[in-house]
Amino acid sequence: MLPALPNITLPPAPNVSRIQRVLKPVPFILLHVAAVVAPFFVPLTWTSAALCVGLYVARMFGITGVYHRYFAHRTYKTSRWFQFVLAWLGCSAMQKGPLWWAGHHRHHHKHSDQDEDPHSPIKKSVWWAHVGWVISSKSRNAPKDTMQDFARFPELRALDSYLTWVPGLLLAAACYAIDGMSGLVWGFLVSTILLYHGTFLVNSACHLFGTRRYNTTDHSKNCWWAAILTLGEGWHNNHHHYQSCARQGFKWWEVDVSYYVIRTLGFVGLVWDIREPTPKALAKNLIQKTV
Repeated sequence: MLPALPNITLPPAPNVSRIQRVLKPVPFILLHVAAVVAPFFVPLTWTSAALCVGLYVARMFGITGVYHRYFAHRTYKTSRWFQFVLAWLGCSAMQKGPLWWAGHHRHHHKHSDQDEDPHSPIKKSVWWAHVGWVISSKSRNAPKDTMQDFARFPELRALDSYLTWVPGLLLAAACYAIDGMSGLVWGFLVSTILLYHGTFLVNSACHLFGTRRYNTTDHSKNCWWAAILTLGEGWHNNHHHYQSCARQGFKWWEVDVSYYVIRTLGFVGLVWDIREPTPKALAKNLIQKTV
């Protein structure tokens, strides 16, 4: 059980000017430019290649298994200290804090492929669903009252505001310490950009390409190649059918690496009460029972 919370009040976030809103996408754009240009001038070493792959996988779990399946959908439980460790891992992916990320995702499920969906390729464009909404000033704040269950933790609020970029910057420094500029460019920068677009595929591609096993109210689809790139998130129609379970690959052949990691954490006692899909839910609203 999570311990009682101390009475800690964080100072209010500073006001954001119109100029700041206009400049909001600049760091995101510069990261992409650097990730394209810098590799031509920095050698790829075995160490930096290992860092690139390892940090992509580890931080993808920080998004899929932590931000998504824990903070957004509460598909398992954990202790307060390990909750912070998981949130730190998610923050190191440089996709903002857990409250912002999960808050927008909950709003997405509430209005999936409807006018209020923050990133629907059906209602808006593929560009908007994939990346446009992220760099828009409209997405600066998470929807109100979506994360009250986790917003009561001051350490999570700190990660969502004043410490948001600290985990990622410290990781970048560690990559540089391990393998110099190769570690920084290939191990951190390139893997971060690949991680961005791997994650964004769930918002764009998984509502456009693939198959539908369940009759949901949106256009979510199971996309096998997106599932490989996102450690299991590509089984998106499964997820939209049954959002509250930790598992998204419902068949044995639907590889779901994030679920395997969650189960491993459960085996060693770091997480518990891992929610599984019930037989009744798996059989409900099937479009084709043979799929």
